Amino acid sequence: MHNIWNPQLDQHSQVFVQRFGALNAAQINWKPTPDQWSIAQNIQHLIIINESYYPVLESLHQNRYRVPFWGKIGFLTSWLGKAILSSVQPDRRRKMKTFTIWQPSDSNLPADIVQQFVQHHEQLKKNIAAALPFVEKGAVIASPANRNIVYKLADAFDIITIHEQRHLQQASEILPLIPSVA
Repeated sequence: MHNIWNPQLDQHSQVFVQRFGALNAAQINWKPTPDQWSIAQNIQHLIIINESYYPVLESLHQNRYRVPFWGKIGFLTSWLGKAILSSVQPDRRRKMKTFTIWQPSDSNLPADIVQQFVQHHEQLKKNIAAALPFVEKGAVIASPANRNIVYKLADAFDIITIHEQRHLQQASEILPLIPSVA
């Protein structure tokens, strides 16, 4: 199976470094309003979400993963996968609140969060490559945030990559607003 996700992750790493890699800690943690996320929080949120899939992937490899009952209903897994993919599109017409387990820290994050993101991508790419046999078999998983939300593993990787584009767009909108950068 051809891995379509890793080249996308490489591209995301490059763009995040180009846009945000030179920002200092104050700049990358600057928030337009108290209830909006900083660039650093957007990046940390992506790392948290992506890594929340690691235990699922590990249990697939160890043949310990048990698909929830809902995951055995093919049309439901297809519908949920498409619905979630649609909801994380970069256009952000609808504001979404994230699950609590995926909330970024409220504290200031280190300026090297962009480099941490790039390093995170290296591990994520390895995990995706190792999971390709499960993708080929049409493996179904539950969302790490809610076991009642089920979709194919391939949809999970699509959701991860599209979701990163959404937060790239969100973080990019903050960049010209940062007082010392604008």
